Amino acid sequence: MLNASTLYFLEQLKINNHKEWFENNRNLYNNAKANYLQLVTDILKELSKTDASLSFLQAKDCTYRINRDVRFSKNKAPYKTNMGAGISKGGKKLMLAGYYLHCEPSQSFIAAGVWMPLAPELKKIRQEIDYSFEEFKTIVEDKSLQKLNISLEKGKDVMLTRPPKGYDELNPAIDFLKMKSFILSTSISDKTLTSKHLVDTVVTACNTMKPFIDFLNRGLEG
Repeated sequence: MLNASTLYFLEQLKINNHKEWFENNRNLYNNAKANYLQLVTDILKELSKTDASLSFLQAKDCTYRINRDVRFSKNKAPYKTNMGAGISKGGKKLMLAGYYLHCEPSQSFIAAGVWMPLAPELKKIRQEIDYSFEEFKTIVEDKSLQKLNISLEKGKDVMLTRPPKGYDELNPAIDFLKMKSFILSTSISDKTLTSKHLVDTVVTACNTMKPFIDFLNRGLEG
């Protein structure tokens, strides 16, 4: 579970997103970071029971720095107001499908998939969907996902308006082939974040989304 003090730190950081406040409250940050690393450690331990490819990972391999890269951003706030973790068998630096845990007051979620893959990886995923469309459709429409309020993100930000090169508008899989990202996700309430059932909630969601991850990685790994 996350401690209430971790959420409090993130709430205060959002209000006071500048270096002076952060340095004056570094103890709060250090405690929040330790709490989050322990949470990810507990999640990895449970996920490894059903996916041995994750067993070599440590929490530090999966978590992201709180410092923002502001070099090319109009938003010059120096710190992220969330704690995130990317979990995949290739580690967070390789372009493979995996899980993502995002903890931020009132905006937390669990996700699985690949966000905005580069052209070579995107081509491989589309090819796998085209070749095995019925299998893919069965996976993303599985009722076990619906029971956990897990849905496939299909907003305009992740969809092409026209078919990608090499695919016809009449292709039965065209609605999926137009996608630029392949993400399943479900939200997490603040109440759940601080509940003793948080690890079980995250692990259950990830295991339910595992067939989706396996399908995408089959395409990516050839």
